[in-house]
Amino acid sequence: MSKLYDLLMQDYRIREGLNACINCGTCTAICPAAEFYRYDPRQIVNIVQSQDEAAIEELLKSETIWYCGECMSCVTRCPRKNAPGLIIMALRSLSIDLGYFIESEKGRQQYVLCKDLCGNILDYGYCVYPRNFDSAGHPEAGPVWAWEEKHLDEVFERLGGNLDGDGPGACRRIPQEDLDQIQRIFDETGGTARLETVRKAAEKKAAELGLSVEEFAEKVNTTCSPFHFNH
Repeated sequence: MSKLYDLLMQDYRIREGLNACINCGTCTAICPAAEFYRYDPRQIVNIVQSQDEAAIEELLKSETIWYCGECMSCVTRCPRKNAPGLIIMALRSLSIDLGYFIESEKGRQQYVLCKDLCGNILDYGYCVYPRNFDSAGHPEAGPVWAWEEKHLDEVFERLGGNLDGDGPGACRRIPQEDLDQIQRIFDETGGTARLETVRKAAEKKAAELGLSVEEFAEKVNTTCSPFHFNH
């Protein structure tokens, strides 16, 4: 297998986002995620530039690369126009391809994101499909959503939506031929293969932990250890 740095350099996001970083730390100073998480984009860029194989592997298996919100505040302030956010994207992609993502608590959340968000896109044409957004699984949505969940059709009708209906309107039913086209896009761009990689890694990890896939998904979706945060 090629060295990890060589694999990273095959990703255009590294070539676009890494332009002779001078390690000034401006990206960390402006980064919203760095305010809350134990996260330092300056250090991540430094590790990538070092080409240290062991350090890059540790990074790919770490929690660190999953803290970035990809807001790109970093590139707006960098004096060299580096984009640590793009570097993070490349690191995340390689981490998934190599199965390293499953070693971290935050990385494992990719399973739920792929299963739910991508599942909704492929099945319904929406990232968030109202009938699948249950209040029990998302207590952060509060009591208002718990009520709306029980009155979805009434709410959409009152708001002028078209939930699961034909024709125009919010949350209208997406024709099957369009969903088939979305599936072909996933197939051609590697999205389907990526989803399969995440699924297999999650199933293997669930078995190692003595959990069913459903139990693993619930654990991943509800666990957030305090060590992630600065305070």
